[in-house]
Amino acid sequence: MTDVLRRGRVSLAFGFFAQGVAFALLVTRIPAVQDRYGVSDALLPVFLAAVPILAGIGSVVTERLVRRVRPSRLLRWSQPVVLLALLGVGAGDRVAVLAVALGVFGLAVGALDASMNMLGVSLQRAYRRSIMLGFHAAYSLGGILGASLAWAGAHWDLALWVSYLPVVVVLVPAALVGSRWYVDGESAAGDGGGGAERAGGAPGAGVGFKVLLPLCLVMTFAYIGDSTVSNWSAKYLQDVLGSSEQLATVPYNVYMVTTLVGRAVGDFGVRRFGAVAVVRGGAVVAAGGFAVVAGAPGAWAGMLGFTLLGLGLCVLVPQTFAAAGQLAEERDGRPGASDAAVARLNVFNYVGFLIGSPLVGALGDAWSYRGAMLVPMVLVLVTVVYARSFEARPDRYGGGHERPRTADVGRGSNGL
Repeated sequence: MTDVLRRGRVSLAFGFFAQGVAFALLVTRIPAVQDRYGVSDALLPVFLAAVPILAGIGSVVTERLVRRVRPSRLLRWSQPVVLLALLGVGAGDRVAVLAVALGVFGLAVGALDASMNMLGVSLQRAYRRSIMLGFHAAYSLGGILGASLAWAGAHWDLALWVSYLPVVVVLVPAALVGSRWYVDGESAAGDGGGGAERAGGAPGAGVGFKVLLPLCLVMTFAYIGDSTVSNWSAKYLQDVLGSSEQLATVPYNVYMVTTLVGRAVGDFGVRRFGAVAVVRGGAVVAAGGFAVVAGAPGAWAGMLGFTLLGLGLCVLVPQTFAAAGQLAEERDGRPGASDAAVARLNVFNYVGFLIGSPLVGALGDAWSYRGAMLVPMVLVLVTVVYARSFEARPDRYGGGHERPRTADVGRGSNGL
């Protein structure tokens, strides 16, 4: 069983990595996508908003599907669809093609994000210690690679499809091979079958939005901040701080590097200081980053702000998923009970993106982009108020000062 958990952890980490590559390649080339299809500044927020709306729909559908279908199967097939849709964005030449490609990308991303985090929460439960930040660190590593490839594409003035095709050719078969070792909640809990239990009802159905509301708000505010960086950092550096298009691809890369660093050490911080302290500290640092970005006199000062943003925001989302999974387990102890809670919480990932992208764009047009950066700063600070929602009971995994359970689980936690 320990070998199963190790392989499941490594393969899931690769899934997070591949998704980070794909998403970074899309968002860091938004100016190039806009130029290729002739999308106006007024129409651009509509396209940016359509993706999270459809992703939210995909996440809602996933919540219902996992009552009958294992999350690993949804993840296995949604990841290649995301990558192929990315290629479609780069290969088209008409706005209608862009709309279809982004629509498919959005729906598949909703299923992908929900199922990835379901498997991550299940593995954390099996390991009996915080490992969720490590998976999101793999996502950040993928984002760094994707942003670097985007920088190379902009530097060499490559067509979008030329930048995207080699990535898709490599990652699609690799993701399909790696998916053989995904571990579902039932398997992680030691139930080799699990199919009868999953087919018999809706695990976690009793955990409603009202119970999850504090975590949903934190997720929304975190993704408002994250979407501000991913969707507007390039345009902000280029249009407000006067950088070149090539340099404008760097802030997201810097953001992902600091996000990687923060998440790489974040699990240790949660084990040592507890999730409440880590979440509060992250919110304060992120707010400071937005303040620096808003007042930056030039491109390099702006990058300092994005550096702080990466260090602050990086801990919020993984810990929110972990807290939701723990809450579901406390209310419904069956294997897979956290799946519905994770899917419901994941919807607010896209609510944050849906609000953040148009909000910053509208405020930037009506007021100023510098002033617009102060809005996510205030919202992220509100997270401090809800930090107590991350407090774990001493006998629960992933939330504070944990205690090892069984010898075989302890040995299994040495992987990755």
